[in-house]
Amino acid sequence: MKRIGVMTSGGDAPGMNAALRAVVRWAAANEVEVVGIRRGYAGMIEGEFVPLAPRDVANIIQRGGTILRTARSKAFLEPEGRAEAARRLAEAKIDGLVAIGGDGTFRGAIKMTQEHRIPIVGVPGTIDNDLYGTDFTIGFDTAVNTALDAIDRIRDTAASHERVFFIEVMGRHAGFIALDVGLAGGAEVIALPEIPTGPEEIAEQIRLSEAKGKHSSIIVVAEGAYPGGADTLMKAAQQIHPFEGRVTVLGHIQRGGSPTARDRVLASRLGAAAAETLVSGSSGVMLGEVEGEIALTPLAEAVERRKPIDRSVYDLATVLAE
Repeated sequence: MKRIGVMTSGGDAPGMNAALRAVVRWAAANEVEVVGIRRGYAGMIEGEFVPLAPRDVANIIQRGGTILRTARSKAFLEPEGRAEAARRLAEAKIDGLVAIGGDGTFRGAIKMTQEHRIPIVGVPGTIDNDLYGTDFTIGFDTAVNTALDAIDRIRDTAASHERVFFIEVMGRHAGFIALDVGLAGGAEVIALPEIPTGPEEIAEQIRLSEAKGKHSSIIVVAEGAYPGGADTLMKAAQQIHPFEGRVTVLGHIQRGGSPTARDRVLASRLGAAAAETLVSGSSGVMLGEVEGEIALTPLAEAVERRKPIDRSVYDLATVLAE
């Protein structure tokens, strides 16, 4: 391959820029041209292409978000939109593509490969850590540390006012952020989509905590753990056992900010490996890290197979909350 494209798509994640930098600089060191595609699949359809050289990605390893920007594309969901995207890639003489993103990004990549035979390699960039085939996704560590910093601050207020705080973190379908931040933050209860936790259990836990002399509690709730989120869950628990409570929704604050060292290293390794894998002729795979080693997983498997949470970590958090 003489020219490859690189894009960031879906929800932004800290470390995407570090992965982009690695793709560009590995390619340059191996005499391969790189074309950046702005705004993901939407920009692909519009032909928003920009050449990228090593100096174009200088000073971005520490930046959150993505310099290529990202966007949703309804047009790409239709065969005609994907055909136009393929035509634009061919017109720009782009031989293959590195796609940095999550579930939706990879599903789009699968369709492009199936329908138009475009070689594509994926890099897992999502704070949710929900892709099969990698121990951690780019952005997850930063998101956990951002949420943990907020919880540490909220705990001070909770203790001062003797209140129960329900803290909602991102995770509509996966509870990885809630699990790690709940254990690290000493939460009394962690509610995950994978392990249903109802208001009865939370009310009982708060009652037991009060009986032990605790005057405040932290309840970490993944956004998809209960219909209506943390606010609805808190109000339902208060109907069973009255308590003074507040809700904090961390929301998109978890997506932004400078990536941690761990995310920068992971992104650099996976970005360079993705460029090398694509140029070597492989396609339809995601580059991940499993037990410290680079691992290749078919894109279809990465999105279709459910990545389980570590139940032992959940059980440990429950024991330590006593």
